[in-house]
Amino acid sequence: MKTILYATDYSENSVSALRLAYSLAKKFSAKLIVMHVFDMPITLASTVTVSYLKKEEKLYVENRAKLKNFFDHNLDTVEMYMDLNFVIYEGTSVSSSILENAIKFNADLICVGAKGASVLKELLLGSTAKTLLKKSPCALLVVPANSEKTQLNKMVYATDFEQADIFAITKLAKIAQKFDAQIRVVHITTRNEYDGEGQMEWFKDTLREKVDYAKMEFDLVFSEQIFEDLLWYLENAEADLLVMLERKEGAFYQKYFQPDLVQQMVKISSVPLLSFNVGGL
Repeated sequence: MKTILYATDYSENSVSALRLAYSLAKKFSAKLIVMHVFDMPITLASTVTVSYLKKEEKLYVENRAKLKNFFDHNLDTVEMYMDLNFVIYEGTSVSSSILENAIKFNADLICVGAKGASVLKELLLGSTAKTLLKKSPCALLVVPANSEKTQLNKMVYATDFEQADIFAITKLAKIAQKFDAQIRVVHITTRNEYDGEGQMEWFKDTLREKVDYAKMEFDLVFSEQIFEDLLWYLENAEADLLVMLERKEGAFYQKYFQPDLVQQMVKISSVPLLSFNVGGL
């Protein structure tokens, strides 16, 4: 991992994401891009005047100072050798601006804070995070506001036994190695699924052939309430990170992230969520 792009709106919700992004940048000796997007729309029937350009320039200067202050204020210490880049960007769409800069800087990871009570709910219902989840050209890390995770000791990867999962776990293992973390690969399914045990054994053998990482464990959980029991599993595993594979269609997305299940959710996860987009693997 060479470049991490962290985007903030200066809110308290994004502080936890900053600290985790900084921790990852230190672990990988990666470049950390700290970004803020602001919008200064032109009123209807107006043109780009000298006055407008002066106001725009003033906003760039003010936001850069504010961004630097936000960064310094919310981190206890900052390593002098850290490769930092502060980016102020004007755009009407936050998600499009983040995606554009992720491509521009060839980012390996986008890190943002989750607004709202639940990281999972925000991923499904929040327009910015939802767009990033679907279109991110690289891995996406969404961190809930109340998270204090900076040391990732236990990572849970929820699998649906797809070939793309192998590629995603290969990338995850490189992150886990930096933290000397345990990876727990879990498949949660109903009893009606065909040969769940057999699929798990096949997946386990295939993964061990492809991924050279010793600290991996595998769990098969049968449940009629898959989403709720995924949250239960995260709590009982004392997970520091939930990892999923995002695709446009597929059993994993259909089973784990249906909006109606989110609305019924009683127990809310506070675990950061790392998403690998199939198109970016």
